[in-house]
Amino acid sequence: MPENITSLSELENAVQNNDAALIYFSHDKCNVCKVLKPKIRKMLSENFPEIKMFYSDTVLNPEIAAQNSIFTVPTIIIYLDKKEFLRKSRNVGVEELKKELQRPYSLLFK
Repeated sequence: MPENITSLSELENAVQNNDAALIYFSHDKCNVCKVLKPKIRKMLSENFPEIKMFYSDTVLNPEIAAQNSIFTVPTIIIYLDKKEFLRKSRNVGVEELKKELQRPYSLLFK
């Protein structure tokens, strides 16, 4: 299960304390988000085990969404080496995401 982020300091700690982090921004009323989240989690566990997944509810934590310019859900931000590497919103393809991560992930971890 992804770890919940409920404050800006928790988000900062997630980025600073992990070489690779994926932040999944969503909320309970988003049906697409509910279907996509387990697929992303499975893709990470099977292909990118070093990327730690976190979750932030944009309705419960609007300040986190605002600070990160999250205007729609789902939005995924991937941090590699403590820097934002990739941002995907709304229409997120799991296979496309996987292809975009393969090379940078292999350079960072292999």
